[in-house]
Amino acid sequence: MNDAAQGSEAAERTPERRRERRRVAWRGARRALWRPGFRATVGELLTGLTDAAPDVYDLDLPVDMYGDGIVETLEERVAALLGKEAAAFFPSGTMAQQVALRCWAGRTGNATVAMHPLSHPEVHERHALSALTGLRTVHPTREPRMPSADEVRDLDEPFGTLFLELPLREAGFLLPSWEELTAVTDAARERDAVVHVDGARLWECGPHFGRSVAEIADLADSVYVSFYKSLGGFGGAALAGPRTLVDEAKAWRHRYGGQILQQFPTALSALIGLERELPRLPEYVAHARVVAAALREGFAGAGLPWARVHPEEPHTHQFQVWLPYEADVLTDAGTLQAEETGVSLFPQVWDRRGPGLACTEVTVGAPGLEWTADDVRAAVREFVARIPRC
Repeated sequence: MNDAAQGSEAAERTPERRRERRRVAWRGARRALWRPGFRATVGELLTGLTDAAPDVYDLDLPVDMYGDGIVETLEERVAALLGKEAAAFFPSGTMAQQVALRCWAGRTGNATVAMHPLSHPEVHERHALSALTGLRTVHPTREPRMPSADEVRDLDEPFGTLFLELPLREAGFLLPSWEELTAVTDAARERDAVVHVDGARLWECGPHFGRSVAEIADLADSVYVSFYKSLGGFGGAALAGPRTLVDEAKAWRHRYGGQILQQFPTALSALIGLERELPRLPEYVAHARVVAAALREGFAGAGLPWARVHPEEPHTHQFQVWLPYEADVLTDAGTLQAEETGVSLFPQVWDRRGPGLACTEVTVGAPGLEWTADDVRAAVREFVARIPRC
């Protein structure tokens, strides 16, 4: 190979070129289990917004200013859905939860928060709780599951707030049983602590528990929910709880820079998600179980030496797949499958979790409802055929 050819091949392997290739392949696929909004174009999102907006809000009303108007409408809708006195809209869940935990620390007089080490603030927020609010965290358990009631009850130091992420994403979108959830919240209150729920994906938890989101939220003193993770909104979040807490949270929202002049596009997209996607989530959860079973069967039929779908029966419409290969190898196989067949079985990158071991997340949305179990098994065969074998 001459120098020019070697240079061209090296350029093709740069992270930027590989990322662009994946983007083009995934967008061009004719079939996918899920099509996230963040892979759409600006024009596509604007068209979808303007087409759906008249069904959820009177567009002749004045535009919002610093959180009134349509933002207040969204807050009232969320509070009613969650059965809470009030709710406050936030630009991000990170800000909403930092504010919530700060407010609870002031009210309980204890700046210690008990949470799982795999929770979002511990893994994805650059230690914001300690850096910005002076809060500290303790861990009732390090097992990849929600802490038990006994672990909360027996924690060897006081804490003011118990933080529960439902579902626990990094552990495989896991949920406890309803009995376990009620027991752990009871245990927190035995410790004179309040309970805050990270409900970024709370909207899809109802089928697992056999309860409404309001019944789930009733176990907590405050709840955060996201508008884009499951509902397809542009972004944004809400914090719901007692009115006095929400009023204080709005004051801190202003201090944190969240009092934004106009937010109607994000608020509109959230209202559309609540209207259109929320009622469909139980259907996605049910079909995720079909997809997960077909993936297990497909990998077994393809003769892979080791493959795991976790949990075997998904608790929500999202779950993990683990395979015994390097992450880049699997990501490239998924890109090649989308390019050559028009089918995108795994439209996300794979993460390295150990030597020769990788994991990816699977989400079943509206496009996934069109897949039969046979479709999934066939897609697995096509994917495995593109994994280089030693």
